Amino acid sequence: MPGGGKRGGHAHKAIYQLIVATSGSFTVTLDNGKEKSTYLLNHPWEGLLIYPGVWRTLEDFSSGAVCMVLASDFYDENDYIRNYKEFKKMAKG
Repeated sequence: MPGGGKRGGHAHKAIYQLIVATSGSFTVTLDNGKEKSTYLLNHPWEGLLIYPGVWRTLEDFSSGAVCMVLASDFYDENDYIRNYKEFKKMAKG
């Protein structure tokens, strides 16, 4: 990932993800529709488990950072929520 890059900007309907900084560092911001929390990932022995229905953005990548994401299921485009307004509606309901 190039230094200063940004990724994410989505939520999942059913998939869990474990995010690990295997090299370098980056921040992860989680939004459950009511509160936002930001976490610095910078150790390969620490990970952040993200539950379904949580919006995530990854940013502030250090130069050469490597982000590993382990998912509870295979890729399914129908599992993604990519529109923040749609996500906010779902989070309320």
